[in-house]
Amino acid sequence: MAMSGGSDDGSPMMEMNTTPLIDVMLVLLIMFIITIPVATNSINIDLPVPNPANNITVEPVKNKLVITQANEILWNGNTINEGQLVTLLQESAAMNPEPELQFQPEALASYDLSAKVLNIIKNSGVTKFGFVGNEQYRNFGKAG
Repeated sequence: MAMSGGSDDGSPMMEMNTTPLIDVMLVLLIMFIITIPVATNSINIDLPVPNPANNITVEPVKNKLVITQANEILWNGNTINEGQLVTLLQESAAMNPEPELQFQPEALASYDLSAKVLNIIKNSGVTKFGFVGNEQYRNFGKAG
């Protein structure tokens, strides 16, 4: 016999046949997997109902910080130095709600000055910070 596993001398097999046990275990495993409920990761939150009478929109104040090619730091269009930047950032971080700080270095601005300004921003504790205007550099430097 091909399934006997021993010699074909007619003597009985001494090992237990585990094939039926494995088949039963696989069927039980499949049934167990099918009966497990699908896990849902949802949290029910009661959202406020919009009230047309209270339709007041508050726009956050946005401060724009630009680094120019001429190594100038512009705060909302006004030239400032690094000391003034520290003061303005501290005032901005103390406001409630905190205004958004938009950072936009020009294409040929000094990397060193940009790194210094970013370090000042990081140390100031400003939490609402973003880079703007990067889409204009999408094809910068590509041969056309």
